[in-house]
Amino acid sequence: MTPADWGGLAVSILTIILAFTSGIRWLVKHYLNELKPNSGSSLKDSVSRLETRVDEIFKILSERK
Repeated sequence: MTPADWGGLAVSILTIILAFTSGIRWLVKHYLNELKPNSGSSLKDSVSRLETRVDEIFKILSERK
């Protein structure tokens, strides 16, 4: 292989690695964004609402005994 072939191979491998890492970073960023409260539509907000409801149900059940 000539030096130009080696250079082309190196550039193509680096491009593939860069595309892969950029995709992973994008996915992580958007998944972590779901864990921040945003006034109602995030996963964090849903879990907080469920925790509040479970606490209220627990209070009601403990008062009945």
